[in-house]
Amino acid sequence: MDYSILDFVALIGAVCLFLYGMKVMSEGLQKAAGNGLRSILSAMTRNRFMGVVTGILITALIQSSSASTVMVVSFVNAGLMSLEQSMAVIMGANVGTTFTAWIVAIFGFKVNMGTVLMPLLAVAVPMLLMKKNKTKSIGEFLIGFVFLFMGLASISEYVPDLSKSPEIFESLKAYTSMGFLSVLIFWAVGVVVTAVIQSSAATFAIVLILAAKGWVPFDMACAMVLGSKIGTTITPVLASLGGNAAAKKAAAGHVLFNCLGAVWELPCFYLVVKLIVWINALFGMADPNALYEAANSGAAASESTLASYTFAMSFAMSMFHTVLAAINLGVMIWFTKLYVKMVNILVKTKKKANAEEEFSLKYISTGLLSAAELNITAAEREIVVYAQRVERMLGMVKTLVHTKTGTVEFNDLFTRIGKYETISDRMELEIANFLNGVVDGRLSLEAKLHVSSMLNIVSEIESIADSCNNVAKTLVRKEEAQAHFGEYNYNNIDTILKYVSEAMSNMIAVLVDVENADADDLMRNYDKEREINNFRNQCRTENIENVNQKLYPYSAGIFYMDIICEAEKLGDFIVNVIDSVDEIVQRRNPAGMQHVEALNPEK
Repeated sequence: MDYSILDFVALIGAVCLFLYGMKVMSEGLQKAAGNGLRSILSAMTRNRFMGVVTGILITALIQSSSASTVMVVSFVNAGLMSLEQSMAVIMGANVGTTFTAWIVAIFGFKVNMGTVLMPLLAVAVPMLLMKKNKTKSIGEFLIGFVFLFMGLASISEYVPDLSKSPEIFESLKAYTSMGFLSVLIFWAVGVVVTAVIQSSAATFAIVLILAAKGWVPFDMACAMVLGSKIGTTITPVLASLGGNAAAKKAAAGHVLFNCLGAVWELPCFYLVVKLIVWINALFGMADPNALYEAANSGAAASESTLASYTFAMSFAMSMFHTVLAAINLGVMIWFTKLYVKMVNILVKTKKKANAEEEFSLKYISTGLLSAAELNITAAEREIVVYAQRVERMLGMVKTLVHTKTGTVEFNDLFTRIGKYETISDRMELEIANFLNGVVDGRLSLEAKLHVSSMLNIVSEIESIADSCNNVAKTLVRKEEAQAHFGEYNYNNIDTILKYVSEAMSNMIAVLVDVENADADDLMRNYDKEREINNFRNQCRTENIENVNQKLYPYSAGIFYMDIICEAEKLGDFIVNVIDSVDEIVQRRNPAGMQHVEALNPEK
């Protein structure tokens, strides 16, 4: 057999083209669906049966169980889906992934794709040049489809022809006649190959080609397909490594589901193979073993007969994949709660003392950037956590105002506020870096604009933390200058900080449910900003009169107004967050709301 290193590298390139085609198809669909995909996933997981349907449909659409499982992991990581709901979607994904096998089996062998791919490419490329983003995304989907089948054809071309090397063929045949040990060997090969290339669909395509050339018997090809179900779990595991405990549990649930499925499927392997042979006969097709027997009998078969055998074998392999997935789902769906308990035992959640005093991100991680559109949701949840942390910082400032300076309590609280400000700076940087990483992914224009607004929100929340720290520092400077406030000063500081606190609470309520924010929600924040501004102006006017009347020293008046003005800045930063939310809402429903200029008193 004349098979060079260059041919082997070309084979690797063919596999890469197949995988890239799947990736482009998946991302093109995600971009075309945009927020709709997130809405579908979150809305259709209210119970385990709807979760299963969701998993089947999403995986069938995006042509990758790995991609849909990574989405699920990211949803669990973002707190949008419970572990029990995720298990149902993962179970459905294992059935949905068989859709890819049917496409490859039917179109790859029954239809001459060469006559279709180039015209399809001629349609898809101009779509990329269109102005409409959804049209561009559909064009990407079609190009991914073309690349997928180009890769499949290239794999078939560059797989070494074992028939020209009898010694290798004989050694391969030796491993197919060892009974159940042969099943285990080919099963293990399926696990390893899929773990390396991270795609059960690519493994299926390779195995299908090996079987179509008559080098691997039908039952051994099925064993490799069965092994690929375990190998494919590596992708969500890798995706969860940087995630939180919930994400790791979702990935562990995927591993557990596939591994336990293999435990009962292996003993029943030959029974299922016989069932598939019977199903083939039921549909009037040839025995799937006929191709291997014809290829190794030495007798020349007609081209039409070989074509018939090839399609029968590919149909049987797809049916094997589907039947096993369906049976596994039918059995395992009733043990969803048991799976959750097992996963909770396997993946322990470590509780840290004083967790609020330490820097940590709850929902986002760089390990989940493979589903860029869906990571926006995780970032939204993280921003809410960020805002809530800064809100606690504001509460500390309100307490610090009435804590006697120079005491241990004052010093401890002042140190905590400084620590929170440092954490705030780090959180801003981490969230911003994460969002920039999401933008670098394949996003729709609407999603990119959404991320831009989110970056503005993160920046304004960090400014709120800075202002809180500035108020604390002003109180320290007041003590150093030996200035003292009276009851009047304290009452007004309490009042404006109360207004700010209410504005902060309103802001967080909007951030918790950005997708459903309406004009009334935003108006409450603009009304509160108007109150803060009016009260600041009132305090400024009264302060001049009070200092002139010597009701308190000029130095006390300076520090007093510094705090009042800093509190007014807090209100400005809060309303800036609301402005960014308004931009998101306007893009979602431009006709359904007044524009920000009509609402915001600062505009």
